[in-house]
Amino acid sequence: MKSLSLGALLFALLFLATHFSEARLQACNPSGKIIGKKPPPGQCNKENDSCEAWKLTELSMRPHGKSMQPHRGSLVSAGKGSNNSDCCKQGKTYPTYKCSPLVSGSTKAVLTINSFEKGGDGGAPSECDNKYHSDNTPVVALSTGWYSGGSRCLNNITVSANGRSVTAMVVDECDSTMGCDDDHDYQPPCPNNIVDASKAVWKALGVPEDNWGEVDITWSDA
Repeated sequence: MKSLSLGALLFALLFLATHFSEARLQACNPSGKIIGKKPPPGQCNKENDSCEAWKLTELSMRPHGKSMQPHRGSLVSAGKGSNNSDCCKQGKTYPTYKCSPLVSGSTKAVLTINSFEKGGDGGAPSECDNKYHSDNTPVVALSTGWYSGGSRCLNNITVSANGRSVTAMVVDECDSTMGCDDDHDYQPPCPNNIVDASKAVWKALGVPEDNWGEVDITWSDA
């Protein structure tokens, strides 16, 4: 009887230790922070209100322990044509991340909109191939942790939302580690759970154009 109780106790301790280790692996806490700088005149491209979409993403995130978890909502419009900007604000603190939530067969994320064309709000050519991509091509940028040092470059992922799915190619990183400087067009660091997509992805998912900006999705490696 004593040996049975001892065995049960050891099993319980092993289970708790394993569960705790898994929880730590799944945690993705901020790696640091940066202080915002006011963009110089003419800086911070507001095309597609991509900055505003990131603002909504940030506002829709609530503290959960030390990590930040996305708010579970439905379609959120970035306010198309709005003069509201989320270019970096002088003195504001922005969290940075080197990690993203663990990838599964159905990874939760927030879809934002970006133009990967020359002159678009994506800025420089895409990091994976040093090329620009048409708004009519389904391409995406992933938060730093998911971009994984370029290991997903030019690979396809499946994005699902609104009862539909679309295959898109990873061509760039949505930088979660830096921002508020000239290299990042004075935009804040990307949250750690972003799939930043071209217009073609939004169209394929059947999201009404008035609601383009931010939407909860799931994605997986194709």
